[in-house]
Order: sequence, then structure tokens, then C-alpha cells
Amino acid sequence: MISELSHFLQNTGLFHFDWRMCVMIFVVFILLYLAVYKNFEPLLLVPIAFGALLANLPTEGIINKPAGSVYSPVNGRIVEVEYELNQWVSLPKVYRKEQMPVLFQIQEIDNDGNPILDKNGKIVIHKVKAEAAGRVTQIYRKVGDKVLAGELVLDLYNDHPGGLFHYISKGIYLEIFPPLIFLGVGALTDFGPLIARPSTLLLGAAAQFGVFATFLGAAFIGFNAFESAAIGIIGGADGPTSIFLANKLAPHLLAPIAVSAYSYMSLVPIIQPPIMRLLTTEAERKIRMKSLRKVSKTEKLVFALVVTIACVLLVPAASALIAMLMLGNFIRECGVTERLSKAAQNEIINIVTIFLGTSVGITMTGDRFLRFETLKILGLGIVAFGFATASGLIMAKLMNLVFRKNPINPLIGSAGVSAVPMAARVSQVEGQKADPNNFLLMHAMGPNVAGVIGTALVAGYFISALGSH
Repeated sequence: MISELSHFLQNTGLFHFDWRMCVMIFVVFILLYLAVYKNFEPLLLVPIAFGALLANLPTEGIINKPAGSVYSPVNGRIVEVEYELNQWVSLPKVYRKEQMPVLFQIQEIDNDGNPILDKNGKIVIHKVKAEAAGRVTQIYRKVGDKVLAGELVLDLYNDHPGGLFHYISKGIYLEIFPPLIFLGVGALTDFGPLIARPSTLLLGAAAQFGVFATFLGAAFIGFNAFESAAIGIIGGADGPTSIFLANKLAPHLLAPIAVSAYSYMSLVPIIQPPIMRLLTTEAERKIRMKSLRKVSKTEKLVFALVVTIACVLLVPAASALIAMLMLGNFIRECGVTERLSKAAQNEIINIVTIFLGTSVGITMTGDRFLRFETLKILGLGIVAFGFATASGLIMAKLMNLVFRKNPINPLIGSAGVSAVPMAARVSQVEGQKADPNNFLLMHAMGPNVAGVIGTALVAGYFISALGSH
């Protein structure tokens, strides 16, 4: 009886809890509190938080990968093969990278066959760990053999498929979810204010200074160029673009970058107002802007086509994001695809948001997230938002030196970050605090949607300049 009870308890998840799980579950509760009780981006934070909850419980059939071929990650020489033919590879109950069994070890070598040394002068040895349980059915390389990066080393077989989120998360890694989100954003967005006042493009562009400032800051504190670019894009206040770029340049930082981007997006009403009041005078906040002209249907359709062509020609790497954004906007404005427009605005974007959010959350395991590196990313994220907001405000003030007859309320400059439409609403709220009869929302939508385009282009630039892994 006692042995049966012991066996039962060992098969539960009770003995697999550790302090990191407890800390991450506390983080989950904070995210859910912000989403449910403070109404901060609940459509995003709720699925992210729930995914993080699953990631920090001893689940089965959720994130495990299917068995299959295992490849060499680098050019090198096999120095150890840990398993024999037909031997079974078992995984721990809780997925932690440091506890995964090592399949084989490779000494990294250069093109001349010489060992590569780390910064301490030690030979670089890669331990290739199992990511799926299974039986070793074939070993293609033995100790001493040279292998190229991507070369097959051994095969594992298991008749059980991978976990649910192994497949759902493919929408991120195959770069499907972020463009589909952009399709929905395009279908929900009116580009009329931007077309009516094209000069607000400069405000969306100015907000991108926050991206480049954070890129330099991240590089200064030790991140490499790929990581710095992925972190810097947080300043664009665009979650899908942050995920898209991080997946290409720094997939190991995807979880903290995505959570930082979405968390700070949800905190825009708290982060931006102090900066807005600090960098503007009361007189500037009271500026009333002239009503925008009515933009015709033809202008909106031509705009979508011209922006697609121009952006793809300038930055081909941003094609997926720009094309889907403008496709969504075109089916919204053309007037003959109402069913498609409603689907993009509702069913498609809602379903993808659930899957995208939970897929991001499922990467928030304690061993990945509770690192000093993550705290640095969270700190850089708030710096990125601050710089982006300040850059838009300052650009608006500079533009007023030119457009004196038709001045711009500098508050709309803060909407240059692409948190649509929250940043525009914050401009409206702050403007009405200074003048209750001032209406800035539609004016702020111009730089707001310009910021969406700008952030996508900056992401494309980073991909083109650095090249993806």
C-alpha cells in the first residue's frame, strides 16, 4: 500500500516544483491582474499569462517535441557519443534545458580543422542535448568524425507525437502569426488621417530614434548586434514586429523581448504621460489643430498600393509585414470585400492573437526567464519606450518651427510609437486635461499608423543589414 502510494505521488507533478516555478507563477498572477483588473492590453496579456502558467507547471503533452533526426549545430569533430544503438533516451518530467540528457558532444573547429577557443583560451565543446524522448535507431557518425553544421548525426524514434504547443508555436517560428496580426491591424486601421496630413509621417519616423538609441545601448552593455537589434525594436511598441525580428535575429531572447514589448505596450497610459508633460508646455498642450480634410476612397486605395510597392522595393525583408498590413487595409477600404474585411477584423485576428499570446507565454519557463539578462532586457525596454516617446514629441516641436501657420500639438508626436490605437488615445486624454474641448484623437492617428509602417521598415532594415541566423 505504501509503495503504491509512493508510486502514485511520484507520477504527479508535486515533486517537480522548484523555486523558479513559484516565482514565475507569481509573475503570471501579476500579468493577469494587470490584464483583468487594470484592463491593460487584456487581449494579449491574458493568453500570454496563461501560456506562461502552463510553461511553469509539470505538464505532459504540451511542449514536448516529437522524436526525429538530430543534427550537428556547428562545424566540428565528434568527441563523445553518449548513447548506443537501440538505447532509450528519457527526458525529465519538467522541461529544463540544463537537465536534458546529452546525446553527443562536438569540438568546434574552423575551416582548417583547428580547434576554436573561447575568450578564456579553452577549446569550445558543444553538448547537443535531447529535446525529445525516443529510441536511438541509427548513428551516422562516430567519435573522431568531422561534421558540418546541419549534418545528420543520429536518429531517434518514438511513436508518440509532439505536444500541442510544439505545433501551435510553429506559427511563430515559421513567421505566420505576426503577418496575420498585421492583416487584422490593417483591416482595423483608417489611414485617412495620415493621408490627409502626410507630414505626420515624420512623427512616426522620429519615434524610431528610440529603436536605434536602444540598439546602441544594448550593444554598449554587452549584447551582440543581433540581440541588440531585437531588443531595440521594443521601442517601436509593436508586439508582432518584436516577435518577428526576435525570431529571426535572437530566437533565444524571444520570450523576454515579447513579454517586454507587450507589457510596456499595455503600460503606455502610465509610461507616456509624465514624459509628455515634461517635454511640453501648457500652451503647447492647448494647441488646437485644424480639422482634417475628407480623404476619398480612391486616395486610400492608391495609398495602400503605393506604400506596398515603395516599402517592398526599399526594404524587401519587411515584405511579409508590410504586404499583409496593406492587404488588410485594402480589403477594408475597397468596399466590395465586406465579408473578408470583417473576418480579418474579427475571427482571424482574434484566433491568431490567442495562439500567438499563448505561444509566447509557453516560452516563459523559469530557467529561461529568471536571468540577469532578462532584467537587462526589461530595463532596456522601458528606455526604448521613453526615447521613442520623447523623439516624437521633440520632432513635433521642431516641425512647429516650419508649420507656424498650421501648428501641430506636440502631444500627437508621442503617438508615433505604433501601439495602435492606445498611444493616440493617450494623446487625446492628455490634450483634454489641458483643454477639455480639444480633440486630438484623429490627428494622433496619423503618426500612430505611420509608426506601424516605420517600425516594420526598421525591422526589415535590421534583417537586411545583419542577416538572420
